[in-house]
Formats: sequence, C-alpha cells, structure tokens
Amino acid sequence: MSDSLSEDPIYLLDRSGIRCPLWTLGSRVTSAGPERGGTDVSSDVVVEATTPDRWDPGVHSYASMGYYDESYEPKDTDIIAVFRVTPQPGVDPQEAAAAVAGESSTATWTVVWTDRLTANTHYQAKCYHLEPVPGRDGEYLAFVAYDIDLFEEGSIANLTSSIIGNVFGFKPLAALRLEDMHIPIAYVKTFQGPAHGVVMEREMLNKYGRPLLGATIKPKLGLSARNYGRVVYEACRGGLDFTKDDENINSQPFMRWRDRYLYAMEGVNRAVGETGEIKGHYLNITAATVEDMYERAEFAKELGSVVVMIDLTIGYSAMQSLAYWARRNSVLLHLHRAGHGTYTRQKAHGVSFRVIAKWCRLIGVDHAHAGTVVGKLEGDPATTRGFYDTLRDDHVPANRANGIYVDQDWGSMPGVMPVASGGIHAGQMHKLLDLFGDDVILQFGGGTIGHPMGIAAGAEANRVALEAVVKARNEGRDLLKEGADVLRAAAKISPPLDVALTTWGDVTFDYTSTDAPDVVPTATS
Repeated sequence: MSDSLSEDPIYLLDRSGIRCPLWTLGSRVTSAGPERGGTDVSSDVVVEATTPDRWDPGVHSYASMGYYDESYEPKDTDIIAVFRVTPQPGVDPQEAAAAVAGESSTATWTVVWTDRLTANTHYQAKCYHLEPVPGRDGEYLAFVAYDIDLFEEGSIANLTSSIIGNVFGFKPLAALRLEDMHIPIAYVKTFQGPAHGVVMEREMLNKYGRPLLGATIKPKLGLSARNYGRVVYEACRGGLDFTKDDENINSQPFMRWRDRYLYAMEGVNRAVGETGEIKGHYLNITAATVEDMYERAEFAKELGSVVVMIDLTIGYSAMQSLAYWARRNSVLLHLHRAGHGTYTRQKAHGVSFRVIAKWCRLIGVDHAHAGTVVGKLEGDPATTRGFYDTLRDDHVPANRANGIYVDQDWGSMPGVMPVASGGIHAGQMHKLLDLFGDDVILQFGGGTIGHPMGIAAGAEANRVALEAVVKARNEGRDLLKEGADVLRAAAKISPPLDVALTTWGDVTFDYTSTDAPDVVPTATS
C-alpha cells in the first residue's frame, strides 16, 4: 500500500454494495470530507492502480461501469427520476448516485457476460447531474435518466417496480427519497389517465364557478347503516355536493357494505329531490380482492351512484383496473390516499407525494386527496401548491420554490380534481379559496357534523361561507386581507355560519411542516 495514502481509507462502493478501499477499485475520487465520515484527498494524491476494462470479470465500481455520466444529454423520450441520496459515511456521492442508477436499471453485484448480449449502454440508467441539497449536509440530488424502452407501456406496476424496487434497501445508502419524476409525452400517451377529469366532472354535476363541497361521515366507525344514511341526507340537503365514506369503512359487523350503500343512496336521492341539485356519496368499494371490489362497484352503479371510492392501499394495479371500469361505466372514481404518510412524509427517505400524484394521474383517478395547508394534516403551503399543480395543470414547469424539480407536460390528459380534507372549517374558507382556486373539493367532516345546531346547519354554514367568499373574490376583493370581514358580514344573515365562526373561528393547526421545499436562501432587503 502506498505511503501517500491516509491510514483511514477512502471508500467507493463495489458492485456488491460492499464498501471497498479506493485503491482496490483502481479509481480516483475526492471523498465527501470529514463531515461525511470520509477523508480529505488533496489534488496531488495519485493512486497507483490500473482502471479495469468494462468487461473484466469481477467487481467494478458503478461509476466505472457507465452509470454515472455527466456528459449524457437526456432524450425527449427519457424518463427522468430525481432522487435525494444520502450516502453512508465514507461513501462517495458520485458512486452512490451511480449505484442508484445501476440498481434501478440493469446492474447486479458483479460483471456478467450476458450483458454483452444486450445493447448494454442503451439500457443502462445514467446519473447525469448531481448537486448538494441546500442546507442539508450530506444529502444530494441525483438526476437519473432511463430509456423509455425499459418500461412496459401503460403499466404503473412495472414503472414503480423499476424506479422504487430493490434500490431503496441498498446498504451503502443511509437514506433515499424519490423527489420528482419527468414522464415524457411518449409514455404519458400509453396511459388512460383520469376516467373523466375536472371538466367532464363539472359537466356531469352541472356545477361551475366554485369549489365543490363535501364531508366525511363521522364517527368513521360504529354507526348503523340507517343512522349513516341519515347523516348523508342531512349533509346533502344542507348544501353539500358530496358526502364520503372514510378510508376504513368497508364491510364490518356493525355495518355491512350492501346495507350502507342502500341507506346512503336513499339519503342522496332524497336530498337531490329536495334541492334539485345533483349530489353524490363516495361509496368505498375497497375490499379484500379485486373481484369483491368489482361486485361492490357494480352494485353502486345499479343504485345510481355518480361516484365510487377506493383507498391507495389496494395497490396500483387494482387502482388502474378500477379506473378502466369507472370510465366504461361513467362513474367518478375518488381516491383516498390512505397510508401515504408512511413513505411521503419523511424528508430524507421514501417517495414524495408529488410523485404519487403523477402516478395517480396516469392510473386514472378522478379525485385525489392532496393536502389542505391550513388543516390538521401535513402540508407546507408551497409544497402543497406543487401537488395541486401536478394534479390539475396541463403543463407544470420546474419550480423549486414549490418543490418541482423537472418539467411535466401532460398533453391532452385530463386533470385530477384535488381534495382538501382534514381539520378544516368555515372560518378558513377565504384562505382555502385563495390557496386552491375553484377546481378543488373542500371536505368538512367534523366542520359539518360537529356543528352545534346539527348536520344540516353545518352544511349550510359551509355553503354560505363558500358563496360569500366566491362573490367577494369575483368582485375583486383581497381575500387574505378582507376574507374574515366577508365571513362575519355573511354570518349576520346566517345563524349557522355565525355559530360555526364562534365555535371554530380560532382553531388552527400551526406546526412546522416536515416536507418544505429545499431552496437556496437569498438575501432580503
């Protein structure tokens, strides 16, 4: 061993994922420095070793195999993934990024001669850009390009198996997060997309110029089917457009699914008859098997439901199958993102919800929960705006202030209607409208059913508040400055709204978000 080398070796990853001393791999690299657990390497340190040929048998570094290539220019048809990479102490960031590209495409732990039977460089994913994350020591953003030929057309299952398959368990990585993806138009066009989309939904409901209103039935568990139907009726006749099953209402001993469907639709139909408006209840068809879900969906359609609901926990293939069913049968498909927080909320590891939002748009749901900012659930304002843009807009340009790292062009694919739900109430209506605009469903569960004057009064309070702030917005008033005054003025002629503002007016959920965008701090005057 050369005397010029430090007693503490510099490490690269070999293709088995083992940390190998630099000199055993025959490469040269600058380590991440003492703060990452590595050792500083001065520019005059030379490692006496021979770089192996690409096809020499044995273990090579990922970078030397072609999985890191700063000269690569992504093609228009490439799928781009942006990873937040946190290498283990002593692991070189470039090699870690190359390992992510390799392990999510063609690499294995050693050279295999069968690589020569393929167009190997064509199928290799390539990390073409690597940068440190501002303000996050030891974390790096790796931009990885994948050739479109690596993926089955129109299959979210195949896409996700490749991009988030084995690589998230790779030992040399302390953490790994998929932050964003660019899906090229050539691949977007292989998917159905939303069964109906925002525009067609408004045509089906004949509701324009305002957000839609909903409520999740509470308590979420324990009600009998008859009492459940009564809640649906009261909320819909009071002024809501939708009511909703919660994620964990399926078919339990206290209320079987068929009974719930019958009583809920009775409530919807009575409210439609009294108000003259089209109403709906999200009948949760989530079940143990896809066959069971089809049975429940068909029964919901027979009862005349305009919408059915699924949970994210059923899996991407089942979601895609039911999106096809929803389009064939002209039934809206609502997605509750149950379980997403287990992998979207952690800053350094998992999958960002902006990526889940893109997958769900490809899959073909009509509604998707996307955060509230002002409610009880996780939601940084800028990040949440990025989620909403991803679901609704035709073209979403890169905007790091909103956490969007790459452009996304959806072509003619319809948008998904975002849903804001969880801890919101009538006193926040002006903030919600300012944040999200018209194309959103605002769901007030406790903020409807917890109203002291009753469920119908809670629904009326929300409807009056919404119409008041929409009118003020259309008159050109500043909702953030004048919204509270607008609501108080409306409350003078609406006792239910007055009671709602008195009950919940000072309720807030002001906690620091765990998933704010990473941007370079700039000086302010």
